[in-house]
Amino acid sequence: MAQAAAPKLAWRMPAEWEKHERTWMAWPSSGYTLGDSREEQDEARGAWSRVANAIVNFEPVTMIVDPSAVSVAKEWLDPRVEILAAPLNDAWMRDIGPTFVRSIADGSVAAVDWVFNGWGDQTWSQFDKDAQIAKFIAKKSGVPVVSSNMVNEGGGIHVDGKSTVLITETVQLDSGRNPGWTPEGVEAELRDKLGAREVVWFARGLTRDYEEFGTRGHIDIVACFADANTVLFHDQRNVEHPDYWISQEARRVLKALARRRAKNKPNAPKLKVVSVPAPDVLEDDHGWNDYSYINHYVCNGAVILCGFNDPGDARAVRVMKRVYPGREIVLVDARAIFERGGGIHCITQQQPVARPKRPRASA
Repeated sequence: MAQAAAPKLAWRMPAEWEKHERTWMAWPSSGYTLGDSREEQDEARGAWSRVANAIVNFEPVTMIVDPSAVSVAKEWLDPRVEILAAPLNDAWMRDIGPTFVRSIADGSVAAVDWVFNGWGDQTWSQFDKDAQIAKFIAKKSGVPVVSSNMVNEGGGIHVDGKSTVLITETVQLDSGRNPGWTPEGVEAELRDKLGAREVVWFARGLTRDYEEFGTRGHIDIVACFADANTVLFHDQRNVEHPDYWISQEARRVLKALARRRAKNKPNAPKLKVVSVPAPDVLEDDHGWNDYSYINHYVCNGAVILCGFNDPGDARAVRVMKRVYPGREIVLVDARAIFERGGGIHCITQQQPVARPKRPRASA
């Protein structure tokens, strides 16, 4: 019996380093992300605005702001940052916003609307407003919505722009997110929505990510691609830190991926696995930290890199200059963002440019 043809892929998620139409962000306007005291609120506003004001030097930025906070957002943001008012619960645009994909058929852009349920319906999370943001952005962008019935967040996936996606077992298979789903079901959905043919599973994320305001294991703080043939991982080298063994496991998973590629495609470029050493500081006011340079954002012409006022910042800059040649490396203090449960990548979401395919010339 002839083997059935593989289903034709309709969508592909472009790599983050491909050209962007713009960056989307969300303004901290309530809850733990903003904070209670004036000092905490200014700290959050300063952190989010520094990221937006850095990116807008390289590409357009649109900030979604709760109607109650529009006036204060204007005080902090560069005038070039576009402000759109919409109700918000939180400010983690990577997770509440859409995942933009490109049509394989005609190069047009669409917005994948995952189910968002507050990182697994955690007791502290409120997400009735955030769950509508993906559709809101799709409408404002003038692109169609591709609906998914899988609970997922943008921080829970990372792609190489070709056919590979990195994920963790504790996110997509979380009983609070997708009870009853199997690895095969998750992989089928990622193939359908992102064009992923190879799904690389990590067992878990960093330790801090499982505390109260964590995501339960987002990959975008553990490992990411820098190009189709280069993958980076968070390398915690201090054996006393609980993330030491997680880094060792990440190295093992990625080295195994490199060996598979070398075996299956011996004539293709080898996959380079690059260590990005963690900062020297191991703890903050709440215990073991999860400071990671992996959680950077690649925009047009630049890399917006998390800084921690740490000797490791200079090491990370050197690594990024090597793996992102031709891009400016912009270091932005991310400690206030990490204190709230994420990093620079977590508060940004790229919209790729459409690439209409030219019709073939008639014979």
